[in-house]
Amino acid sequence: MYGVDRLAEDLTRLGVERGETLLVQSSLRSIGPMADGPGTLLEALRRVLGPEGTVVVYTATPENSNTSRLALAPTDGMTPEQSRAYWEAKPPFDRARTPTSKILGHFSELVRRHPDAVRSSHPQTSFAALGSQARELTRRHRWAGHLGQHSPVQKLYDRGARALLIGVPVWCCTAFHLAEYLQDDPPMQRYGCVITDPGGRRRWVHFEAVHLRDEHFEPMASALETGMPSLLSGTLGDASCYLLRIAEGVDVADKFLRGNRS
Repeated sequence: MYGVDRLAEDLTRLGVERGETLLVQSSLRSIGPMADGPGTLLEALRRVLGPEGTVVVYTATPENSNTSRLALAPTDGMTPEQSRAYWEAKPPFDRARTPTSKILGHFSELVRRHPDAVRSSHPQTSFAALGSQARELTRRHRWAGHLGQHSPVQKLYDRGARALLIGVPVWCCTAFHLAEYLQDDPPMQRYGCVITDPGGRRRWVHFEAVHLRDEHFEPMASALETGMPSLLSGTLGDASCYLLRIAEGVDVADKFLRGNRS
């Protein structure tokens, strides 16, 4: 059973530094049993980072979009009338209440629900942060920005933040999507999300943004491992971990995508 003291020691040994900003992606199961569940990890991170540090997590809600595979899956086999009723009943995104997608794990939702956490307002690809930089990192997250230049990802890149991947492959870092926005003439897509407007009315919004893909990230694993000289690896509890500089990783991903256009 891992406690806060042990996890804090492991984080320090891994290379986490006091006062830094960390984007955390985790498979909690890989850590092993923790004394107080997921809260043990959060407490350990905050102890090591100190009051000037910031924990950032991805709190996306892809189910809120009628262009998301996750959102469309439940409508398979429905009649047009049933599908229409399904979308008309879809609750609008509320950054204070809408839970993080279950595919992102318990830790992201734990941070989102913390009373001091701040969440960005994007109805599909929000982030939540806890710490000294939380408000600045999550403000002005534009709809078309998604995971690009007008999102918390760009701010993490610009501020020299790092990503801590706990039990997660190095190529799975969400921030690498920023590289897709840096390509020449990236493919675009029309997105739709349901929101509550300033007048309190439920409505759908549609916007054009970069067509995000996941399938090209796993093939860049070796390029990332050899192209990031500052990449650190170690263990947290039972979990294998990576600690990487987001800017360095995005630059490697950008170069890989430019050299492997399809």
